[in-house]
Amino acid sequence: MKQYKRIFVIVLDSLGIGSMPDAARFGDDGADTFGHILERRGTLDIPHLRRLGMLNLHPAGEMNGVEKPMGRYMRMAEASSSKDTMTGHWEMMGIRTEKPFHTFTENGFPPDLIAELEKRCGKRVIGNKSASGTAIIEELGEEEIRTGAMIVYTSADSVLQICGNEETFDLENLYRCCEIARDITQKEEWRVGRVIARPYVGKKKGEFRRTSNRHDYALKPDPTALNALKDGGYDVIGVGKIHDIFCGEGITETYHSDSSVHGMEQTIAICKKDFHGLCFVNLVDFDALWGHRRDVEGYAKEIEKFDRNLGILLEEMREEDLLILTADHGTDPTWRGTDHTREHVPFLAYAKSMTQGGALEPTDTFAVIGASIAENFGVEMPRGTIGHSVLQDLV
Repeated sequence: MKQYKRIFVIVLDSLGIGSMPDAARFGDDGADTFGHILERRGTLDIPHLRRLGMLNLHPAGEMNGVEKPMGRYMRMAEASSSKDTMTGHWEMMGIRTEKPFHTFTENGFPPDLIAELEKRCGKRVIGNKSASGTAIIEELGEEEIRTGAMIVYTSADSVLQICGNEETFDLENLYRCCEIARDITQKEEWRVGRVIARPYVGKKKGEFRRTSNRHDYALKPDPTALNALKDGGYDVIGVGKIHDIFCGEGITETYHSDSSVHGMEQTIAICKKDFHGLCFVNLVDFDALWGHRRDVEGYAKEIEKFDRNLGILLEEMREEDLLILTADHGTDPTWRGTDHTREHVPFLAYAKSMTQGGALEPTDTFAVIGASIAENFGVEMPRGTIGHSVLQDLV
């Protein structure tokens, strides 16, 4: 079996490719992030994704696949009972989540939770509802600055978010409050997937702007393929919010990204260095800036920007490198509401040494990624993990 020295896994956060069979249970039957963007747009300037087989996997709009794709491709279904970022990434590395994390979309967080948060943080909570992050800052930012209150909000995802003005709240204090919220939401009845610090700057409406000093506080996962790699002496490099999603578990080196374009620039720079192991990348702007805001054109342009940097990365790749492109869920910008959507995700794999491209059989779990990586580096997946390797098809 061929062994790759370096594997790059890049997650195009939310780039789903059509609803799963159980999507109706989530209210998502008919959702199709990539397909609906293409239908609205007609075409996308994505020559490198096209050469890898993305349009062979999922033709739509005016675009079809190529006769001889360079990559191997397949459709992946999610085994876990959820459609959020953390669950999707955890499953890629072997964890199946049976019980979804709690959401508080309809009525905000319970009074008892808010009371404990206020007491321990020493701040009054305002907001406490499901909202867009930029919208709630416009609505409540001036009050937060004037009164010293704390903006708390949620979304359709399992998340508690706290906004803080960097000049008046102070970043360290914001992070302290988020750590308290993370501790409080360890309780089973309040268990959320992530607590997120959402700092911003500005003094009045129309001037507020979120900064790149966001920090995610996720639940600590059980051991995954990342732990197996790190314990085996391999490099595990996280780019973007990978470190936050896995609470640093199994990560040997991490890079914070200011944007998805920046994340790809960091990945290209890492590709030029020597390492032995995995580079795991999350590109969040597809989801955070465009999917949740239901901005089809913004999402389309983000895909095109990614493709341009993908071309650079493909040139930099070495003979002993393997590239895997995928997603963690859907967020169809044409869909109702602002939630993630329960969709299949793409699996595109390419190496310069591959003898052929083409379709692979669809799989029923994202965990083929972690299992394939583990087999490549000769490490055993931790007890309790799921997944089967497709490494033999990636040569």
